[in-house]
Amino acid sequence: MCDKDHFAEDAEIYEKRGLVTRRQFGVLLAAGAAMMLPAVVDAVDVKESEVTIKTPDGTCDAYFVHPASGTAPAVLVWPDIFGLRPAFRSMGKRLAESGYAVLVVNPFYRKMKAPTASQGSATPIPELMPLAQSLNETTQMTDAKAFIAWLDQQPQVAKNKMVGTQGYCMGGPMAFRTAAAVPARVGAVASFHGGGLVTPGDNSPHIEASKTKASFLIDIAENDDMQRPDEKNVLKKTFEDAKRPAEIEVYAGAAHGWCPPDSRVYNEPQAEKAWARLLVLYKKALA
Repeated sequence: MCDKDHFAEDAEIYEKRGLVTRRQFGVLLAAGAAMMLPAVVDAVDVKESEVTIKTPDGTCDAYFVHPASGTAPAVLVWPDIFGLRPAFRSMGKRLAESGYAVLVVNPFYRKMKAPTASQGSATPIPELMPLAQSLNETTQMTDAKAFIAWLDQQPQVAKNKMVGTQGYCMGGPMAFRTAAAVPARVGAVASFHGGGLVTPGDNSPHIEASKTKASFLIDIAENDDMQRPDEKNVLKKTFEDAKRPAEIEVYAGAAHGWCPPDSRVYNEPQAEKAWARLLVLYKKALA
């Protein structure tokens, strides 16, 4: 989980330098970097739309993007605590341009429609904690089943291919639990700077995920590893014991939240490395 709030100090620095006002700083972080992702080589044409998905608990607003022709393996994307926003739409579109039918969801739809963070990725974490705390194992599993069932109803999704899922920050354990919720459909799981992958009890996301037949990519921020140095070892042993393929790596110099392009700690070289490893995972597991 995102547990640090540096927005105030960063905004103060920029404001003192006369570069931007505090309000402008928030807007820049919320949206300005969202369009700066590197272009996809040999990108396919895509179609995108805003969609709504009925679940047992209500109606979820989401973004669906897919190749303009043919069918493609589906991928379910769980955003970080800042929710569905331009940066994640850009990431979803980029993945679709690489040949996947991508659904990026608003995990907080029970409380409010996107945008759910008033200042995008510059929103103070305490403001968002009530939203994050409204979710639990039950809501995650219920949503995973509903979202994958929706994907399987779409004509653009290849039904003979396994589904991938990826999560960022709090989305990491959601991706793990997606595999546990729909083990017959999920073939690949990726977590980027995931928070709460390993928790006490037999219902820890990593234990539930290890009982599936999925392959895993787990990319850990260096500062997260410093706070929880044994977590990577627990993950490695658990997946090895379960005989599940799992690539687990600590990204040197990458801080928690380094992947989304609107993050204040966005690290493009390391984000691109993680992106490349994601495409390798999907190419193998969703073929």
